[in-house]
Amino acid sequence: MATITAADVNKLRTATGAGMMDCKKALVEADGDFELAIENLRKKGQKVAANRSDRESTEGAAIAVVNADKTTGVVITLNCETDFVGMNESFVKMATEMANQALNYDSKEAFLASDFNGITIADKLIEQTGVIGEKLEIRTFEKLEGAFVGSYIHSGNKIATLVALSAAPAGADEVSRNVAMQAAAMSPIALNEAGVDAVTIEKEIEIAKDLLRQEGKPEGMLDNIAKGKLARFFKDNTLVNQDYIKDNKLSVAAYVKSLDKDLIVTGFKRAALG
Repeated sequence: MATITAADVNKLRTATGAGMMDCKKALVEADGDFELAIENLRKKGQKVAANRSDRESTEGAAIAVVNADKTTGVVITLNCETDFVGMNESFVKMATEMANQALNYDSKEAFLASDFNGITIADKLIEQTGVIGEKLEIRTFEKLEGAFVGSYIHSGNKIATLVALSAAPAGADEVSRNVAMQAAAMSPIALNEAGVDAVTIEKEIEIAKDLLRQEGKPEGMLDNIAKGKLARFFKDNTLVNQDYIKDNKLSVAAYVKSLDKDLIVTGFKRAALG
């Protein structure tokens, strides 16, 4: 049987983040084979992940990053079970590293299958489930492209957003960040009226009509009044039509045009924990 030294245990601990006793046990079981010990720890993680598959992972870190050219951004959430883990510096660092890697992929599936320091992202999540003892998962993966993409991460990494603009004039960085902050704070359901699905529109019209009937309004007036209420719904719930949070005399669209009369918001992505 191989002799397991403290240096061997520490090396495995540094490589995996697992506890000292877990590392020593894995090395003993692997008869000193470092790679087999890592595999044993990953198997332990897989077992823990299976045992915790029914647990809720509503905490974690929401991260938004953009590429060097500011033309592509990605937002992910790395979810865990407790706020204690989600706020841990090393956990947020791992989430940020994963988000930067996600910039290179167009789908969550491809991202999860990509190599992350020698193992796939999916396997890293399993490994860290074993190390941390909580269910970990990538809950959200959203990518956004545009002429200029800005980002915002709310304090505590609870919400992260991306905003794309139609051009990249001087000042686009500040404007896109402010609009991304708006999306984080006001949680719009769509970019504009065109982005609201027909089912939601029909439901809002029916709700408005029911309320008007309860107020005793004549049936013949309901359609026109309901249209006005729908316009208000669009103003409150679509990003470009909302009042700008830093100056409610302007809509978000008007604020963007204050930088450049031809500038518009072309898209946004929002991810929140919970």
